[in-house]
Amino acid sequence: MIANVLIGSLTIAQILLALAMAGATFRMLRGPRAQDRVLGLDTLYINAILLLLIFGIRSGSTAYFEAALVIAVLGFVTTAALAKFLMRGEVIE
Repeated sequence: MIANVLIGSLTIAQILLALAMAGATFRMLRGPRAQDRVLGLDTLYINAILLLLIFGIRSGSTAYFEAALVIAVLGFVTTAALAKFLMRGEVIE
């Protein structure tokens, strides 16, 4: 009984995260300003991290958790670089 509830909850979470990723992709591609596109990219990588964590919970494999950690680090660095580029027009001083 509890296993069925867990599997059902994970499936619903995967579907909702896929819809959120579609919305973030739309915002990233059609954003009227660069700031909207950066926000869409942030949302996209956070949703990708959460989706990988759900896959890891479902399969019981630690490889998904490591991949989520790599995406989190790369996403943070990308966000910082894009913010600096939007503020000053250059990334490396």
